[in-house]
Amino acid sequence: MALKHEPTVPHHSAQDALRVLETVARHSTGVTDTDLARRTGLRTDRLTPLLTMLRREGYVEQTADGAYVPGSSLGRLSTAAGRDEALNAQLRDTLVRLRDTVGAAVYMSRYIDGEVQVTQVAEGPATPAVNEWVDFRSSAHASAVGKSLLAQLDLDGRRDHLARHKPARLTSRTITSEKVLLSRLDAQAPTVPVLDLQEYAVGTVCAAVPVTAGSTVGCLALSLPVRHAHRLREAARTLNRGAAPVLLSLTL
Repeated sequence: MALKHEPTVPHHSAQDALRVLETVARHSTGVTDTDLARRTGLRTDRLTPLLTMLRREGYVEQTADGAYVPGSSLGRLSTAAGRDEALNAQLRDTLVRLRDTVGAAVYMSRYIDGEVQVTQVAEGPATPAVNEWVDFRSSAHASAVGKSLLAQLDLDGRRDHLARHKPARLTSRTITSEKVLLSRLDAQAPTVPVLDLQEYAVGTVCAAVPVTAGSTVGCLALSLPVRHAHRLREAARTLNRGAAPVLLSLTL
């Protein structure tokens, strides 16, 4: 199974953030933002928001004289012992921040061993998660999560998945034609969020954006009650802009 990898906005942001982190890591006593700009080649208007994000996520810290040094999160994720636990904790904190920013339940999903798996969910009283009334593994054709993951596979990978999980009608909006679904997936641009407008569940709309690191296919998604459907596209754009920390965690 081959993957369709095309750079996305979070991908570019994560790559720039990695350049910053590599430079900071080489200067354990601290490096100024001026030196960072010179050594990474990043303009100030690009570097400043990256440093803000890296500080918020705990990847860098700022000393009393303003220099940047490696942060606690970077240390935890760079150490083999306990890395999985540290990664899960880091992702959990990031998803909670994203939930509060977009005002919706947020999901981290991966395509593992040929199956859709929702690995983490950040929800709350005001941001309830969607009711999984049909197993997400068998409803990839209808959910934003599933379609985002399938869109990152090649044609053979998609056909293999649909051969094992026949598209079933879940609502009146569900696409059940394999030909139509494959055509929609092929036309899906990686920089445009995948939407689910009551295709999985009546009363719920969703959006998903890809967060693929290496050979691992993943995505971030959000769900909203249909009464908030007018917020979906803007929330999806906000989610896409906020996906870089997740991709960075998976890359480190």
